[in-house]
Amino acid sequence: MPYYIINIGSNIGDRRLNLSRAMRAVGMEFGDFEMSHAVESKPAGFDSPHRFLNVAMLFQSDMQPQEVLERLQSIEKSLSPEPHRNPDGTYRDRLIDIDIVAIDDLTINTPSLTVPHPHLADRRFFLEPLKEIAPQWKHPVSGLTARQMLAMLPTENPEETEENEA
Repeated sequence: MPYYIINIGSNIGDRRLNLSRAMRAVGMEFGDFEMSHAVESKPAGFDSPHRFLNVAMLFQSDMQPQEVLERLQSIEKSLSPEPHRNPDGTYRDRLIDIDIVAIDDLTINTPSLTVPHPHLADRRFFLEPLKEIAPQWKHPVSGLTARQMLAMLPTENPEETEENEA
């Protein structure tokens, strides 16, 4: 059974409660899981004064990746029914955002799913939690671990990304 690594983020409302609700729903859908500590960061891809709180989860499933994606999207929509994009296509604040970051050593590139996540290597809020829950995982294309990818990122100010206990 393959391992799925997902990232859950929230930047409005009670972020910790939003994450807790999403993690509980994922656990009910897929069973046992590992979770990382929470990482706080500025929004990526849009400007907002609201910082994100992100966690990674790792679980196993014998479902096909498209079915897992659809179930995660259903959880996301039930908790955060507003669209994640503005009418012009730009990102906006959201209660919950769930992304599949990786599935074992698979590479998938379909119109609805790209794995590993196309921004994995350049987003600290993906990599920090990933190195905690799957330190041995290697990117199937680059062969790099999360720790190695983190070392390649530019140094940030402490205010940019902060680790928090979940």
